Amino acid sequence: MSDQKSAKAMGPTGNLQMKVVKGDFGYVLEDVPHLCDYLSDLPTYPNPLQFNPAYSVVKQYFVNVDDTVAQKIVVHTDSPRGTHFRRAGPRQKVYFDSDEVHACIVTCGGLCPGLNTVIREIVCGLYHMYGVNKVLGIDGGYKGFYARNTIDLTPKVVNDIHKRGGTILGTSRGGHDTSKIVDSIQDRGINQVYIIGGDGTQKGAAVIYEEIRRRGLKVSVAGIPKTIDNDIPVIDRSFGFDTAVEEAQRAINAAHVEAESIENGIGVVKLMGRYSGFIAMYATLASRDVDCCLIPESPFYLEGRGGLFEYIEKRLKENGHMVIVIAEGAGQDLLSESLQSMNQQDASGNKLLKDVGLWISQRIKNHFGRQQKISINLKYIDPTYMIRAIPSNAADNVYCTLLAQSAVHGAMAGYTGFICGPVNGRHSYIPFNHITEKQNKVVITDRMWARLLSSTNQPSFLNPKDVIEVQEGEEPPTQLLEEENCKDSKFATKDIPSMT
Repeated sequence: MSDQKSAKAMGPTGNLQMKVVKGDFGYVLEDVPHLCDYLSDLPTYPNPLQFNPAYSVVKQYFVNVDDTVAQKIVVHTDSPRGTHFRRAGPRQKVYFDSDEVHACIVTCGGLCPGLNTVIREIVCGLYHMYGVNKVLGIDGGYKGFYARNTIDLTPKVVNDIHKRGGTILGTSRGGHDTSKIVDSIQDRGINQVYIIGGDGTQKGAAVIYEEIRRRGLKVSVAGIPKTIDNDIPVIDRSFGFDTAVEEAQRAINAAHVEAESIENGIGVVKLMGRYSGFIAMYATLASRDVDCCLIPESPFYLEGRGGLFEYIEKRLKENGHMVIVIAEGAGQDLLSESLQSMNQQDASGNKLLKDVGLWISQRIKNHFGRQQKISINLKYIDPTYMIRAIPSNAADNVYCTLLAQSAVHGAMAGYTGFICGPVNGRHSYIPFNHITEKQNKVVITDRMWARLLSSTNQPSFLNPKDVIEVQEGEEPPTQLLEEENCKDSKFATKDIPSMT
């Protein structure tokens, strides 16, 4: 990179939130903050990894200071180089002496497979890679900071926790009081904060970072993004998603067995997906027993020509049974029309959804009961909390290890105000604002949704007017790149043009 120019973007409150470095040919590095941005003359120390026997066979201990990861990997011959993020990994110099590190870990929001694995690997990474022996677990989410609930974490304490579901630290929604939290961090002498949670949690983490910076504290704040729905943008996927898709197969298989074992059997399975239908879509594609998949991003209607009821009748006449998978956030507009809308929110600010699974099951029963042409037998399965509560599978366990170690490397290197995650298969450090500004959603004008429609043979339930509105309202579809271009990446950024 030559002739680089650095700029800093201002946040809505006037605080410095993002560093931007520009180079030749349209190169843009959206960098993450560093302790040196607001603290001068910080001492550095040799990275202990170079003396670690486990790393003695590694050809290159440390990530090059100029290594960055491209957000956009499908380009044209005349495309600018585009946005990049700082590559994650160990640095040659660290900004914390191992003996002075006092780290803490907190888990917030809903449960997700892999939480305990991330906790374990942060603790073990700090101990075994950097010789850190003071790690606290904050009990019960954000409110645990000022309730003074802590758990001493050592490799022995966390040794087997990855085999359990949930989180040994406990969790909660809400409870975010920035001043009290930072007071607690300061009073306890904590200088590394690892925050595991979804977009709401990471918004809180960004505010904590800003307050720490305002006070001039030498404290690194690292976020590990967590959402079972896979609705966090930029990163390839969120931990727990693979496990959720795998576990959802059991519910779909049960629904299929029930449906095909009786005349005109219908199995309805409700899966997680408040605003994004990735679990439902991938579970449907993996199963191949699903006849209809309904997600929040794709509108549908029940009555009339081309509606869901007509399609159900058609499938029952052809196959004698059918399986419907519906994401929890699908069809909420239809529920609002038939039920009194309450617009209530949980402690995290998420809208409380009505149970679309029970509602659609009852509507199907009522419709065919009135018609009296087909006598149906419907079974409804809701495995939501069974899926959330299980331990992570092997793939997610490996992924959680990489996330945790990337966060540890970043904090030790003095980076702060960042989340870590894979971008096109390479782990990166990403500014908080990138994952809190919008949500990752299924692009129903993209090929992946078309693959699902061809797998289930269901109609799109969209009329031409709806298609135009969806196309105008969406960014260019790039949710999943062609296989040869995304070997390790399931989800690409939305500004990559589709290939023809």
